[in-house]
Amino acid sequence: MRLRVQHATTYTYADPAQSAIQILRLTPRNHDGQYVNFWRVEVDADYRLVRDEDPFGNITHTFSLEGPIATMTIRVEGEVETTNNDGIVAGTAERMPRNFWLRDTQLTRADAAIRMFSRRIAAGEGGEALPYLHALNNAIHSSIEFTPGSSTVATSAAQAFAGKRGVCQDLAQIFVAACRVVKIPARYVGGYFLRTDQVEQDAGHAWAEAYVEGLGWMGFDPAHGLCTTDRYVRVAYGADAADAAPIRGARIGGHDEQLKVEVHVSKRREFIED
Repeated sequence: MRLRVQHATTYTYADPAQSAIQILRLTPRNHDGQYVNFWRVEVDADYRLVRDEDPFGNITHTFSLEGPIATMTIRVEGEVETTNNDGIVAGTAERMPRNFWLRDTQLTRADAAIRMFSRRIAAGEGGEALPYLHALNNAIHSSIEFTPGSSTVATSAAQAFAGKRGVCQDLAQIFVAACRVVKIPARYVGGYFLRTDQVEQDAGHAWAEAYVEGLGWMGFDPAHGLCTTDRYVRVAYGADAADAAPIRGARIGGHDEQLKVEVHVSKRREFIED
């Protein structure tokens, strides 16, 4: 499948910022089942993008701006060819040993409720990893209500689980936290998702990957109760949402920040000449 992605993030300040520095994780890499035909990242300001990689192998771009900055838009446009590998994710940049993905973070630390939830599912599946992961994916999808605006970037898995609501970021972090309880390596993934009901979205998407002996890494999306397919574009990953944040940075000044995000994901039509 050929997927076309357009993503614009606009910052507006009532009081212009004096300066800003940003690190972007907005560029996907090739791997088995994903090939980037073209991809471009632009900022509507006087800037120079410096390309690098973070410790996980995610492609990063860094830039800094001098003010006054009243508004700033970061635009992404690209096309990716994807293949449905039944959730299996292979050929990815792997910079960390597998046991690294068992470590807790502030955002994915399991509390008593998540530990009980995870162990109950594991017991019901006889301790087998793959059935457990499918059952966990379905359980989170059915028990945590997807509620836009119900959390922030600082909301932890434990907080979202206690409130029984969240967005894709929260459901993915609950999945990661639960996996680590039963010693299954797991990580957070950010990217894009082709929806069947609409192409206009107000954010990117997030899911999780877990390691299964004999199969390797597999993608699970508790927000939709699915394993990943050719409808997903994998961009960045890490131990939690902070590691894979599409845009992170700092500024001086710039009070009363307003943020607008527009994401458009569509399937490119193929035209066949007679």
